[in-house]
Amino acid sequence: MATSTQNAITLKGSAAIISEYLNYGINSILFQRGIYPPEQFTSVQQYGLTILMSKDEKIIAFLRNVLTQVQHWLAQNQVDKISMIITNVHTKEVLECWDFKVQNELGDSATKLDPNNPPTSSKELKKIQAEIRDVMRQIAATISYLPLIESICTFDLLIHTLKDSEVPELWSPTADAKIENAQTVQLKSFSTGLHKMNTIVNYKMTD
Repeated sequence: MATSTQNAITLKGSAAIISEYLNYGINSILFQRGIYPPEQFTSVQQYGLTILMSKDEKIIAFLRNVLTQVQHWLAQNQVDKISMIITNVHTKEVLECWDFKVQNELGDSATKLDPNNPPTSSKELKKIQAEIRDVMRQIAATISYLPLIESICTFDLLIHTLKDSEVPELWSPTADAKIENAQTVQLKSFSTGLHKMNTIVNYKMTD
């Protein structure tokens, strides 16, 4: 994965790092929350961790399609938030919403932006990956305090972009997901120097 130019991370490189994190994070959540049977996952090594990734071709293709577009928007600083929605298949009730909130950062050009010189970040990739590892560990630990999901569920991704973003033809606008009386847990954040990623889980308390 090409993420740097002369040892500096570019916007495209930062977008690739964020997109990669989202892929691993979403897969980890699907496994941890039991949305699909464990035998449908395979273990891979990433960020110095063992992460469970879906083997289902439809899920792999869906995530590739969505995250490729997300990466394109991230490289143009047009993404505000990516929401992973977990929904009861039968009642359509939203049980959990994982919000991946993006903050654009100035990188090494913190004082001014020069349109002729796109911003870059000199933050070391190893340091970024160490921060991501801490977030992934927190995602894996959430199962200890989130309510047990006992119903059959599915998931979807909502991408919150700037109003003037160009949307692919087959994509459709949709309302934000709402959880009544939601509880919220803020996980650790990480930064590439050009994008800061905050991960938050909102969940429905069981009756």
